[in-house]
Amino acid sequence: MNTSTSSPAGEAPPTRSRNPLRAITRIPFGWQVLIGLVLGVALGLVAAQIGPVPGAGEDGGDGPNWLTTTLETIGSIFVTLLKALVPPLIFLAIVTSIANLRNVTNAARLAWKTLLWFAITSMIAVLIGIGLGALTTPGANSGVSADAAEASSTQGTWLDFLTGLVPANFLGIEGSVGDDGSVSLGFNALQILVISIAVGIAVLSVGEKAEPFLRFTGSALEIVQKMLWWVIRLAPIGTVGLLGNAVASYGWEAIGQLGVFTADIYIGLLLVLLVVYPVLLKVNGLSVASFFRGVWPATSLGFVSRSSLGTMPMTQTVTERMGVPRHYASFAVPLGSTTKMDGCAAIYPALAAIFVANFYGVSLGVTDYLLIVLVSVLGSAATAGMTGATVMLTLTLSTLGLPLEGVGLLLAVDPILDMGRTALNVTGQSLVPVIVSRRERILDHEIYDAARRTSFQAIQAEQAEEARAAAAAHAEATEPGAPADDAIIDPDAREKQATSV
Repeated sequence: MNTSTSSPAGEAPPTRSRNPLRAITRIPFGWQVLIGLVLGVALGLVAAQIGPVPGAGEDGGDGPNWLTTTLETIGSIFVTLLKALVPPLIFLAIVTSIANLRNVTNAARLAWKTLLWFAITSMIAVLIGIGLGALTTPGANSGVSADAAEASSTQGTWLDFLTGLVPANFLGIEGSVGDDGSVSLGFNALQILVISIAVGIAVLSVGEKAEPFLRFTGSALEIVQKMLWWVIRLAPIGTVGLLGNAVASYGWEAIGQLGVFTADIYIGLLLVLLVVYPVLLKVNGLSVASFFRGVWPATSLGFVSRSSLGTMPMTQTVTERMGVPRHYASFAVPLGSTTKMDGCAAIYPALAAIFVANFYGVSLGVTDYLLIVLVSVLGSAATAGMTGATVMLTLTLSTLGLPLEGVGLLLAVDPILDMGRTALNVTGQSLVPVIVSRRERILDHEIYDAARRTSFQAIQAEQAEEARAAAAAHAEATEPGAPADDAIIDPDAREKQATSV
């Protein structure tokens, strides 16, 4: 019997309602980020045009308007979500990556070569920063008022760095008391890194008895990374808030006053990204186009997220997709996410130190420039302790004996600079594993040469397919003969099979 119903004559068939949210999610992720950038600048300019609200401040003075507050809230929520996942991500990734080296015969050789190339690329980056600073003398006639000078609340010295290596507790958690008596908890990424390395080495020493623990950490890492992927999906919205708040709070006036310094930073970043990295790739017999096609998703995500650790799952994914063995990529990328920062720990502190020296009329000699190089190469791990570039800058200034109040002169443009710095960081964190793999002859050249530019959605879909295949293989192994693959990968096939029976 035909159960279909027909619409009355002359009446148009009902139209299917479109879900605007679904239409937005179908936009490629890169375009979503670009739209977020444009929208953030536009809303920031509107908020700056509205201006502050009299009497809305905490002290009864001028306070931010509703649009600035909204943008700040959106940006801070996005950053808070990323930070919330960083501690477990560092611990689980480092422990798992060290444990993955237990079956590799040349693990020690891979480790020291990775650190060596970290140092080589950092040294080249800091030399470029020093060269640009010597040519353009930023800070000499910047137009920045001396009233803006203010020491950073988060400072780094060699003593802080050394004492920070010793964990205060197993979780690396630190507590602080505010002026109002409230207690807040934070984490020290450097201490978590030390703990993770110690646990990873202990796992290797224990051997077979540590297998249950490794299964737990491996499973927990997958869960944390999945949650981080969800947060990364919010990057376009977070970009609107972060960039919009920066434009509303500081405007283009601050960028104009620090124009030479801002231009120096981005010129230095582009020189390393588009000149140094390609030269290193060519010297090692690698295709430049293949590398940039493959690394692009991580570079673009680092630009908008401003977090090397938050971008780490994407960086590791694109590194593996370029032919680097998983057992090595899972070690080198997490390590690089905490210690390999050509933008934050090399170019930026070099140029910023020269800016502060010129601003205060302090002449720098050859010894001072050598100290900048030494601090940048050896002190990169200090950026894992607190807020990356700020800690690295205070560490450099204190080593050179320059006023720490110079940090406040540069804070106005820091959000704008941080986007480019992080993009270079994550690109370098993928470059070194590729080069080391090539030199150690473990790079899959066919996969590397075939590397193509893929979208965020394509990478997620590929990972989901791998997870389904792994689940199907696990089900088949636990229940031999059971139709696990069909049941997991294609639920409709199971339904058709039941109907036919």
